[in-house]
Amino acid sequence: MKKKQYFLLLIGLMAVFVMPFYFYYISPHPREIKRFGVTYMTMNNPFYEVINNELLKEIESRGDQLIVRDPLLNFTKQKEQIEQFIAMKVDGIFVNPVDSKALEPTLKKAKEAGIPVIAIDVPLSDSTSLVSTIVSDNYDAGVQCARHIMTHYDSGTIALLKHSAVQSASDRIRGFKDTIASDSRFRIVNEAECLGQLEIAMPQTQQMLQETPDVTIIMALNDPSALGAKAALKTLDRDDVRIYGVDGTPEMKTLIGQDPSISGTVAQSPYVIGQTAIRSMYDYLERKPVAKDIVIEVEMIDEKTISRFSKGGWQ
Repeated sequence: MKKKQYFLLLIGLMAVFVMPFYFYYISPHPREIKRFGVTYMTMNNPFYEVINNELLKEIESRGDQLIVRDPLLNFTKQKEQIEQFIAMKVDGIFVNPVDSKALEPTLKKAKEAGIPVIAIDVPLSDSTSLVSTIVSDNYDAGVQCARHIMTHYDSGTIALLKHSAVQSASDRIRGFKDTIASDSRFRIVNEAECLGQLEIAMPQTQQMLQETPDVTIIMALNDPSALGAKAALKTLDRDDVRIYGVDGTPEMKTLIGQDPSISGTVAQSPYVIGQTAIRSMYDYLERKPVAKDIVIEVEMIDEKTISRFSKGGWQ
């Protein structure tokens, strides 16, 4: 009788120690869902909608979750959104910064919490807390616009539409200025901040053209602001000004070769940015090597090259 009791006790002890091991390591159990947070400077820009769709497709195909936030170009709101992601203990954060200089202390908190952060489309002046930065070659976008002007026009007076708080936008204007400065036939006579927004670029362009009516070329940091400049030209009945943008939006590509005021835009690819960002995040979580800085090439689109691009969508 005692032997039987001892045997049953032994089986019971084995069950206590062995069964948890079996259920955790051997038997099938549900995969833990990963959650990611993303905050864009604004969703009032189709470029970011495309990037977001690329993130969402890959994340949802893996059974994971993406939490999307829009700070509406407000730095304080974006800072609060990132702090909320940290409190939620998300598995990773994507950030498209409203301000390239002021966000580092908040991102440092994410790093201290063990949460990887990837910057998309816009770099930060201090990338210490970032796993990776994925951007277009924004400086070269400005260079290409300037070179196009220098080879297609005999001379010109230029106005700039800027967004100086964002490094990607300021890099484009810097590349433009550095290049156009080498040609004395062209002068920059006016500049205005527009946050890259069509509805701000329109009145700013009107004001610049009233202040400096001799402007013949407008260099805009992106396509929405270029379209705002176009709307301003229409209200002022000006058909003697040529506009350049950066993005390669479907709207701008449709106008190239059709509207004489639109000279060109430099194409960047939100598809490639989004796909690269999400692949880099999963690679990092899987302990694979991830490049600290990834720069994606850009290409000038004008009347001669537009046939290589789809007018109905992004590239």
